[in-house]
Amino acid sequence: MKFRSISRFLILFCFFAVLLTLSTPSFSTPTKKARLYTRPVEFDYFSWDINAFITKIGQSGMNAWQQLNDIQQHQLVMHYLDLTYQLEVLQARIQQIYADPTIKDPDVAARVELEQQAVLQTRIVSLTPLAESVLQGQVTQILVEDGIARLGGAVPPLMFHTTPLPKALIASPRDRIQQDVNVSLLADLTLEQIEALEDQVEQATGESVLVVNVGGIGIYPTMVMRSSNLPWIIDTIAHEWTHNYLTLRPLGLNYDTSPELRTMNETAAALAGGEISARVLAHYYPEYVSMLDDGQKLASLNLPDEIFDFRAEMHTTRVKVDELLAAGKITEAEQYMEDRRILFVSHGFEIRKLNQAYFAFYGAYADSPGGAAGEDPVGPAVRKLREQSASLADFLRTIGKMNSFEDLQYAIKK
Repeated sequence: MKFRSISRFLILFCFFAVLLTLSTPSFSTPTKKARLYTRPVEFDYFSWDINAFITKIGQSGMNAWQQLNDIQQHQLVMHYLDLTYQLEVLQARIQQIYADPTIKDPDVAARVELEQQAVLQTRIVSLTPLAESVLQGQVTQILVEDGIARLGGAVPPLMFHTTPLPKALIASPRDRIQQDVNVSLLADLTLEQIEALEDQVEQATGESVLVVNVGGIGIYPTMVMRSSNLPWIIDTIAHEWTHNYLTLRPLGLNYDTSPELRTMNETAAALAGGEISARVLAHYYPEYVSMLDDGQKLASLNLPDEIFDFRAEMHTTRVKVDELLAAGKITEAEQYMEDRRILFVSHGFEIRKLNQAYFAFYGAYADSPGGAAGEDPVGPAVRKLREQSASLADFLRTIGKMNSFEDLQYAIKK
């Protein structure tokens, strides 16, 4: 997920500070109406970024990337992932204890697990700076080898920080799918708080609202969620750095200008993240490549009809919703989405809400055919440009110069 660069944030901060001096504030836009309710629980990027920079400066003397050889780097990262996996399993067990209505005193019942959790968290915190240093160096090395980063280093330098990520409140008009609101919220909101907030914003704006989780945010340093899934971690690191890269170019600077440009940004970053991640894994963690290949072979088999294809079914859903909304059948579209949500849940996909806001957010990630983007032509056009480009570096430099979807359409027709 892409957020504004720090310089743009400061400009906006000053702008809003001036607005606060006015005697009669205006709440004419969906975002302003939403922020009447979100403001007390909004994420503070400014404070987080200052603390993150201080943390990264403190880590600069622990440059494990340069001090350890490839084997030592591999062992360190794998140990970090193993501890993280142990913590994930333990936290799931603790959650089950606290959710069990037959347990009268969950604090006592989970005492051993809570003690183990504290020990694991301490060990992970001590290893995190070293693991981050190694992964930053490895991804940067691939960026250099592939010609994406020039002069021997990435610009901007690749820096990420592992952290609990803010949630995002998304709002879309009910009569069409379009992201009108994207407000970052505190990471630790409860489900009760989330649902109450969604209801309040829906009543205030008249729009479809959904609070979503995100895996990474492209501020600087970028934010990446802690995980034991190494391919996902590296993909996210590369994805969010790509947003930083594009922010220095017209495409990234115009991220919020139109839905088409947002989809171009997110799809380009998703394509880059996937390709760079594959290169990093092949170079430094080859055992993961065979695991991914086995997964792709399994997916290509002619499996029984009862296997549920999530992307295909979500694509069908989006297309039908677009048709109903275009015909002005809002109530029918919303009932159809609820019926489809129940279908997804019955097949093990725990979707809490499926509405216009869901598609407005997830539809911007169109690096693969199908899915929540439906028949939106932007994703296929970005993918076609990548196919026509000589390399990922050439693709990023070409799309980075674009100011509109028309620029993209012209480029793929040449």
